[in-house]
Amino acid sequence: MEKTGQSVEEHLAGVSPRKRRTDAERLLPLFTRVTGQPAEMWGTVIGFGQYHYRYASGHEGDAPAAGFAPRRAATTIYLYDGVDAHRERLERLGPHTTGVGCLYVKDLDAVDLAVLEEIVAASCAALGDAPWPVRDHARRTGPGGTPTAAR
Repeated sequence: MEKTGQSVEEHLAGVSPRKRRTDAERLLPLFTRVTGQPAEMWGTVIGFGQYHYRYASGHEGDAPAAGFAPRRAATTIYLYDGVDAHRERLERLGPHTTGVGCLYVKDLDAVDLAVLEEIVAASCAALGDAPWPVRDHARRTGPGGTPTAAR
């Protein structure tokens, strides 16, 4: 994934429906507070900080350490360590759906933002203790080079 150089404000101006744009504007300060990093565009993902990944296969690259994308159907929140690492918190979050490493929220007003902040913070912490803004998780991969949470 690569940074685009597009401004976050420019990206948000084109987000529809309006509910997604409003929710994204509310998430910006939450992610900035949790990560201590400014928002940058990584494709269509609003990312914060970055880490370097390297799989056992040799594939490597850079990605945001935390991020979300306001999509038409729902806001997608990317969780580095996967949703399984957050089961207990997700039970307290409020209405949402999940994928393997994504949390989907249709209405930010319906979820507990304090719990969401805990989830984002825990996911970032799973990247390990290397300094911001670049973290390398090569030492934390499982079978086939799949990323695993740092313990």
